[in-house]
Amino acid sequence: MKFGVSSFAGPLSELDGLADSIELYIPKMNLYKGRELQTDRLDAFFDSFFSYDFYCSAHAPYFPDPEGEHPKEIAINTSKMDDSDFKLMYESLDIAAHAGADVLVVHPGRITEGGASKSFGRMIQNLKQLSEYAEDVGVVIGLENKENTDPANLCCRAEELAKAVDLVDSDYLGATLDIGHANLTCGGDQKKLAEFVKTISPLVVHVHVHDNHGVDNGRYGGDEHYAPGQGIIDYSVLRGLGNYDETFNFEVFSVDEFREGKAFFKNKLSEFWNLY
Repeated sequence: MKFGVSSFAGPLSELDGLADSIELYIPKMNLYKGRELQTDRLDAFFDSFFSYDFYCSAHAPYFPDPEGEHPKEIAINTSKMDDSDFKLMYESLDIAAHAGADVLVVHPGRITEGGASKSFGRMIQNLKQLSEYAEDVGVVIGLENKENTDPANLCCRAEELAKAVDLVDSDYLGATLDIGHANLTCGGDQKKLAEFVKTISPLVVHVHVHDNHGVDNGRYGGDEHYAPGQGIIDYSVLRGLGNYDETFNFEVFSVDEFREGKAFFKNKLSEFWNLY
């Protein structure tokens, strides 16, 4: 079991000794100029990264919230992809493979032309193609559940996320459980959240950890990305993951939030898991 944090939380030098793993958050690593990968920037990053001894995962570009800081030039909707989008996603898989990442987190698509069913179907076909490339480079895609406070999101419900993974039917695509997004989808109801975790548990290859209040507060659809302990999530629901022994990646915005959130989270997990 590893406790990691997204690369935007702070400098690697400050995370060294505190985080077991770093999630390379590709959209926020300043690796692109427009849609062109800047190999000199990537090489410089890896020169630094490989001087440390982190495990790692990675996060692909996605379709951003209008309020977010994701570069619009590399936005991707996995239910509506063209050749340029596939190129970006293949590059993310290559970056993940070079870094030694075990998982690349990918967002599900959004409802566009033709409605939810057709959008879902297009997403499945795109994910099948991405999974073939993932197998070639040896990285597992972790399809992440999204929050239903944005009605255009696909794969908010555990059942729909599980259906997507089953339909892609690849050993190189599983589920990333985002406990914060799930809490929003469940409206802050912890019994529903526990059922969500149990439903998706057999497919989980990666977990995102953060906190919120379970409601849309008018900013980011309620997706506040607080440190654990600052919202309402009862992390004992994660006992539903059974024997999960992979990475818990904290999606928080500072080293201090990671330090404090990790302490709170580990204390809660120690009530029902042997962490050592």
